[in-house]
Amino acid sequence: MKASRLRFETGEYLARQAKTRKAMIDQGIDLLVIADPSNICWLTGYDAWSFYVYQCVVIGADAELFWFGRGIDAPAAHITTNLPDEDIVAYPDHYVQSADVHPTEYLAQVLKQRQLDRCRIGAEMDNYYQTYRGMHLLMECLPEASFVDSTALVNWQRAVKSPTEISYMRRAGEVIEKVYERVLEVAEPGIRKNDLIAEILHAGTRGTPEIYGDYAAIQPLISSGKEACACHLTWDDKPLQNNSGICLELAGAYHRYHCPVSRTLHFGTPPKKYRDIEAVILVAIELVLDMFRPGVRCGDIAEAFTQHIRRHGYEKDNRCGYSIGLSYPPDWGERTMSLRDIDDTPLEEGMCFHFMPGMWFDDWGFEITESLTVTPNGGQTLSQIPRHLFVK
Repeated sequence: MKASRLRFETGEYLARQAKTRKAMIDQGIDLLVIADPSNICWLTGYDAWSFYVYQCVVIGADAELFWFGRGIDAPAAHITTNLPDEDIVAYPDHYVQSADVHPTEYLAQVLKQRQLDRCRIGAEMDNYYQTYRGMHLLMECLPEASFVDSTALVNWQRAVKSPTEISYMRRAGEVIEKVYERVLEVAEPGIRKNDLIAEILHAGTRGTPEIYGDYAAIQPLISSGKEACACHLTWDDKPLQNNSGICLELAGAYHRYHCPVSRTLHFGTPPKKYRDIEAVILVAIELVLDMFRPGVRCGDIAEAFTQHIRRHGYEKDNRCGYSIGLSYPPDWGERTMSLRDIDDTPLEEGMCFHFMPGMWFDDWGFEITESLTVTPNGGQTLSQIPRHLFVK
């Protein structure tokens, strides 16, 4: 079966694999077992909702590369990758969610058959998709191999985006623009949160006439009134109240690439505290956007933001952003760079971030955020959503 959903040219996948192999050689790793679906997709193109069972890509420092997953998901590997048949390796279904056997035991057999059982193996040991049991059994079944933690090795190779990747994130930005247009059309006092979210999900999937909306790695986050102090709440069936604020953290997605954007909406005349924090945050965004240039440290961004809000009497004790790109549930971050003072990572052109200066207080919250890409002239936002407190 010929791949019909390959999202990039073959040359781009080969370049990614070569980049990963160089990092492996630099770290003395012979073989890498990759279970993070974002890394699997980035390396091969594989894309399916199959990450709830064990799957991985195995890549060697020389030429080895194969997909390993559940039998019923092998057709998806044929559809979304250009791997040859012999490098799409499926395990039998009785390994799925079994108390007696585990897919990594079958993987160990495959590695032995391919004479890959006596090398230095890197694995993502601190990852949503790699369980202790699976890792323990793999190590137990390969006693002549040595294992090292390579949790973020591939994630770091993804940090600088290609022009095509950035174009996909800009398309995701067009999707989130449509989402917020719909929010402003339908949001009003009395609408149930679930009804508003239904409109958000519909707009985020429909996208534009030219660009479809993929599913986002995080479901829409909404909090209102006194609950807006909690930044990661999802919806219920409560109606939105007049004279209250609503915080929304939403994302457009395209081919798994994300553009998250937060905005705050207030029904009725907003209290002075909303206007005060709005003014501070809007200046902060302009300040740091200009700093997103090659060579600037992630920590420099965080320190500039902290100093700015502190001058106005505010404190924020959590990071103010993180690297973004291709992702799967439960998180649209890349789990590498964070905008906090202790992160010394220098920015490079083509990196992408969600700058997240959200502020949460005892009984309210305020969010205006931007997704952007690093350029020699400063950060360029990936969407063009009006940047202010929305009032209806």
